[in-house]
Parts: sequence; C-alpha cells; structure tokens
Amino acid sequence: MTGIIVLLIIIAVIVFYFIAIYNGLVTARNSYKNAFAQIDVQLTRRHDLIPNLVETAKGYLAHERETLEAVTAARTAAVNGLAAAKASPGDPNAMQQLSGSENQLTQALGRLFAVSEAYPDLKANQNMMQLSEELTSTENRVAFARQAYNDAVMNYNNRRETFPGSLLSGAFAAAQPLAIDDPAKREAPKVSFT
Repeated sequence: MTGIIVLLIIIAVIVFYFIAIYNGLVTARNSYKNAFAQIDVQLTRRHDLIPNLVETAKGYLAHERETLEAVTAARTAAVNGLAAAKASPGDPNAMQQLSGSENQLTQALGRLFAVSEAYPDLKANQNMMQLSEELTSTENRVAFARQAYNDAVMNYNNRRETFPGSLLSGAFAAAQPLAIDDPAKREAPKVSFT
C-alpha cells in the first residue's frame, strides 16, 4: 500500500514537472510573439511617416522622381513584409522577407536623404526637419524592439532546445530572430538637416 502511494506521488511529480515545462514553453512563445508585436508597432509608425516625407520632398525634388518612386516601392514591399511576418511571427521565411524588405527601405531612405542634401530649401523645410527627426526616433525604437524580440526568441529557443524542454519541443516550432545580414545596413539612415 505504501509502495502504491509512493508510486502515485512519483507519477504526480513527473506529470506536474512536464506540465511546468510545457507551460514554460508556451509562456516563452507568447513572450516572443508579444515582442514581435512591439516591432510591428514601430515598423508601422515608420511606414506611416514615409508617405509624408515623400510628399514633403516631392515639390523640391521634381527632378529626382526615380528616387521618390524607389522609396515608395520599398515602403510598399516593407508593409507587405511586415504583414507576412505579423501572420507568422518567428517563421524563418517571414522573418527573412521582413528583414530584406526593411533593408531595401533603409537603403532607399538613405538615397533620399543623400539626394536631399543637394537641395538647401528642402533641408531647411520645417516639415522635412520634423519628419526626419521623427524617422530617426522611430529607427531607434525599431532597434530596441528588434533587440527585445531577438532576446525573447533566444529565450524561447533555449527553452525549446535544452533538456528537458527538448522532450516536448516537437509541439513547438523554432522561432527565427529578426536579423540584418550586412553590418553596414544596421545603421539608421543619416538624417542631418542642421
């Protein structure tokens, strides 16, 4: 009789142990999804600023239509990349698409700001200066949100891949961090209108 009680207690401890592991994996997964939601907020803010920036620059950069169209096209690709990533945060393909489209947008914005340097009236435009400042602030927020997301993904993947979590990891797909491949692309575009 005592042996049966001891056996039941051991089984109960093991069951509760696996429940705790499972709950920890669920919590970690929800944590990285929440962290991605913060990236979503900041990237959406970034994407919303760009049409105003392009409209402000349009009047001054009439001869630079190709640059403005490149920024607009890159923004559209970035919005689509964000939508795909929102549908499946952590999915490797979605994260690669988002990373690539954001890289293209950063490059296009860099070209826009480089071209705008040749137009002193545009540089002095109050609206352009304010939008540039907001964009720089948003770039910093995106960097912090990306770091928090990547930390949450690392925590989740660590829980998933280490013992004893690896025993239950079949039910949990690995998450992909959001990375930028080229170190030169990691810097926010230069926005200097002073």
